Parts: sequence; C-alpha cells; structure tokens
Amino acid sequence: MRSLSIFLITLILSLSTPKVLAASNFGYFGFEPDIITNYIATSNKKLGYVRVTVELMIKDMGNLEVVEHHSPLLRDAIVEIISKEQEERVKSLTGREEIRKKCSDRIKELLKEETGQEVVHDVLFTKYLYY
Repeated sequence: MRSLSIFLITLILSLSTPKVLAASNFGYFGFEPDIITNYIATSNKKLGYVRVTVELMIKDMGNLEVVEHHSPLLRDAIVEIISKEQEERVKSLTGREEIRKKCSDRIKELLKEETGQEVVHDVLFTKYLYY
C-alpha cells in the first residue's frame, strides 16, 4: 500500500511539472577586436574613451553567417551609439545598461531590415572599460 501511494505521488508530480519542449539552439557571436571609441567628455582637457567587448546572443546558430556578414554594419551602429553618449552615462551602471539596451534595439532593428527576421536575442557587454 505504501509503495502504491509513493508511486501515485511520483506520477502526479511528474505530470504536473513543466517539460522542456526542445533544446535551445542559442549561440554567441563576439566582435573581434574589442570596440574602442571616444565618448563626449565633460572637460575639454582630456579625451574620454571606452573599450567594450560585445557578444551577440543569436537565436539560432544557423544565422551565424548572417551575423558575420553584417558585422561591419553592426559594429558601426555600436560605435555610433557609444560615441554620442555623455561621460556621466558612460561611467554609471544605469547609463551602461541604457547604452546596452540602445545597442540591442538598434542591432535588432538593423538585422530585421537586412534579413527580414529576428536574428539576435540580446546584446551582452562582457567587458566594459572607460577612461
């Protein structure tokens, strides 16, 4: 009787837990070399720059060649966004996250225009150094 109740509890729990439907095919594409660009410094005495290692989280590794093909366009978009930012935003944690989201939105937009599909899931800054 006890083994029957354990079996029933196990059966009920196994039926109620969500199942993973399919293994993900996510992958990553990293820009080489790192992206280095200037930003708008508050003082005119020094030139500010930022060095960022950017990784793209790709929804399907079958699109890796598409991302590689468009990498100059994507790199240019990232440089353009960062170079227009003020020093305070570049150096703050919330500003860095806002910049990352801007880059992510712009990259998704560009790839949607070029390919007609959503290729990138997210943009990650794995190294972020400023001076």
